[in-house]
Amino acid sequence: METPENEKETSFFQSNTAKMIMVGLLTFVLLIPLEFVKNLITERSQRQEEVIGEINDKWGGNVFLYGPILKVPYTYYEETVSINEKTKETVKQRKAYTNYAYFFPEELKAKSNVTTKVLNRNNYESVVFSSKMKFEGNYIHPDFSSKNIANEDIQWNKATILIQTTNLKSIKDEVKINFGNTNLTFEPVYNSNSKETTEALETGYIDLGKILNQGKTAFRFDITYNGSQQLKIVPIGKTTQLNMESNWASPSFTGNFLPDDKTKQISANGFVANWKILHINRAFSQQTFNNLPDLSQYAFGVDFVIPVNQYQQNERASKYGFLVIGLTFLIFFLIQSISKIKIHIFQYTMIGLALIMFYTLLISITEHSSFMKAYIIAGISVITLITLYSISILKNRKFPMFIAASLGSLYTFLYVIIQLENYALLVGSIGLFAILAAVMYFSRKIDWSNGNS
Repeated sequence: METPENEKETSFFQSNTAKMIMVGLLTFVLLIPLEFVKNLITERSQRQEEVIGEINDKWGGNVFLYGPILKVPYTYYEETVSINEKTKETVKQRKAYTNYAYFFPEELKAKSNVTTKVLNRNNYESVVFSSKMKFEGNYIHPDFSSKNIANEDIQWNKATILIQTTNLKSIKDEVKINFGNTNLTFEPVYNSNSKETTEALETGYIDLGKILNQGKTAFRFDITYNGSQQLKIVPIGKTTQLNMESNWASPSFTGNFLPDDKTKQISANGFVANWKILHINRAFSQQTFNNLPDLSQYAFGVDFVIPVNQYQQNERASKYGFLVIGLTFLIFFLIQSISKIKIHIFQYTMIGLALIMFYTLLISITEHSSFMKAYIIAGISVITLITLYSISILKNRKFPMFIAASLGSLYTFLYVIIQLENYALLVGSIGLFAILAAVMYFSRKIDWSNGNS
């Protein structure tokens, strides 16, 4: 009675079902080293961000600017009433305080010429730029009537002009403004408010009573920055226009407003973009009292970044690791079932580890070369290794050549998906459908009901 049971047990472990279960379990086990590879890619990516941060900090960070802003002090009064306990008389006291009103220009025109380049440190790179910005526009006479402030309480002779910005340390030249034919120089202003994310440049006192007229008072100034990754301004003019030209071929327009599609030009040599924003397009007025508001939410501009860096591409590739291992094992399993050649689970393990080595080769070579070259070298290396190993397993050259062609097609297909952005899902779905159809076709004559392979 024992012999038939042993024969039955042996036949089950040699059946296609048992082999499928073992190969499936091995596939899931191989996800563990694949996860270690993903963690390695993440670690290297974080290191890249740290190095980019160091490069940008030394060259110059993001540029954010809004100005010029007319800052006019005025006097307001507070009355306090107290009662003398001895005489029971009511005493009124009037104290004078100084506050500030801020006025934005009627018209603001800006032109920015941005020259970019890529800085490298070891295996890492960052996009930096030099921006020459020219501003011009005009002001109308400030109006205090909305706050019922008398003209004699306005300190016209103590007005100043402000520019709110970041990245003061990377301004390359002295900043001067011509305001109503009067030349003024900006100086940095210490801001004790730690919550403020911008820094200020401010002129000395000017006498607006002598400069402003009843019409429009013109201004113009230039400012040159070294910066990185992003350049943004706030449309504080009642009408704001910005023209930006750059040699960067992959701009990412960001912020609250997009450039005019009719005049926007993007080519391999760079881009040209134009914005026109009216005061009705943003939710703040042309004047504010007491405090200067944070207007960063209304900013617009351009991000100068590498569209898809090498670590993002490696991360995308590693996400398809499970698919590559599963499909490769499926090919070997079908060959085993068709040819009746036995493939040991250890041999499946070696093939799976070779597939995982593809990703370690890819990330290490990418750091010293381009992603495309690294992908080709890693792909050819792994396909050659598995093909030579298959010849020793399958004892012929027909099936190994088929395996080499299948892996080559699979890696080519995945490379195309990695490079695509908008059509990645479409192409991936069509490719997987074609793979499923091929598997169904080649497995149609296998007798799965037969317990023995």
